[in-house]
Amino acid sequence: MAMIRWDPFREMSALQERMNRLMSDFRTRTPWTEEEMAQGGWVPAVDIYETKEAIVLNVELPGVTKEDLTLEVKDNTLTLKGEKKLEKDVKEESYHRMERTYGSFMRAFTLPSTVQQEKVKARFRDGILEVTIPKAEEARPKQIKVDVG
Repeated sequence: MAMIRWDPFREMSALQERMNRLMSDFRTRTPWTEEEMAQGGWVPAVDIYETKEAIVLNVELPGVTKEDLTLEVKDNTLTLKGEKKLEKDVKEESYHRMERTYGSFMRAFTLPSTVQQEKVKARFRDGILEVTIPKAEEARPKQIKVDVG
């Protein structure tokens, strides 16, 4: 029978790899950052992109009604508040499994000074809130004609 030398560092390395895998799996399963998780039980996902004319936010709000939303722009900050309510026709104790989250949420976004805060538009359709924030005229890219000669 061959003797195998015990190496405690090999076991520590294997333990470290398992812990890293565990933490990596946990991180990839949740779409929220630590900051968002600290804000409450539920935080809606937001996509932000920019066009030549505006900055656009698309906010996923499944199960939220227009009446349960508040959108405010003040001092270069766009604040979105709302609540996703538990369905009233089913009692909480009647659930066998509850994976969706409910409750109040609040998201705040700092806006650049190059937008027209007074012209913000919002449209709510199919559980998606689209907020369009127009850029100021001077912030928009301008095409410059180059003369040759």
